[in-house]
Amino acid sequence: MFSSLACLVLLSGCAHSNLNVNRATPATGVELLQRMHDAYAGKWPRTITFVQKTTITRPNGVVDTATWYEALRSPDRLRIDFGNPSKGNGALYTADSLYVVRAGKITRTVGSGNPFLPFVAGVYDQPIATTLRQVAPYHFDLARIRADTWQGRAVYVVGAASPQDLDAPQFWIDRDRLVAVRFLVKLSPAPDAKPNDIRLEKYVPVGGGWLATHVAIIDGGVVRQAEDYSDWKGDVALPNDFFIAEKWSDVPHWFRRN
Repeated sequence: MFSSLACLVLLSGCAHSNLNVNRATPATGVELLQRMHDAYAGKWPRTITFVQKTTITRPNGVVDTATWYEALRSPDRLRIDFGNPSKGNGALYTADSLYVVRAGKITRTVGSGNPFLPFVAGVYDQPIATTLRQVAPYHFDLARIRADTWQGRAVYVVGAASPQDLDAPQFWIDRDRLVAVRFLVKLSPAPDAKPNDIRLEKYVPVGGGWLATHVAIIDGGVVRQAEDYSDWKGDVALPNDFFIAEKWSDVPHWFRRN
């Protein structure tokens, strides 16, 4: 989920139909995040597993495809197995850290994490103060918020006051479902890099929450990475050690149990 470009991605029934949504535009992004939390607190699935088809288009036009096996644990753990899980290759993300694993061993650690985890899991299942701390490094202007539309649905846009501003860091939240549908944020550390346009589409209900089953990461108008999910399941029983990088291969993988 949101992985390769920055070596980074997410994400039922009666719970959704009974969602009591305040449709007045929030005064700030903080109020919107609190509204997201309150709508799904205690309902969001604790875990989600899925198979991801990843299509990467290189700048030279070469297209690579791969299958990844992913597990998301709320509020802040995302494990990605690259290819056959028996090989022990993958990455473990938190909101502020990355652990790269090869052959079941940690080969690299990075002091920055997946910027999307607070939005696709954490905000629904942790104190708002934690979410604010996690999103602070991405410099969203939480005082700027507007109502807009996106792909025919009402949304709130946080971080940019004008539709013409596509350079400021911003996130777009579906008004009725209160899920993220778009981000404009830099995934490259280069100082002159433009924000990537990340779109979360084809949402399906999973447990008491939602999962976007198609994600597009766009750079310069070109889809550089497309993610298509299948075989998703919510509230899968996974041991805590499954999300500890140092114990990558110590417990059975969920995919091998299917």
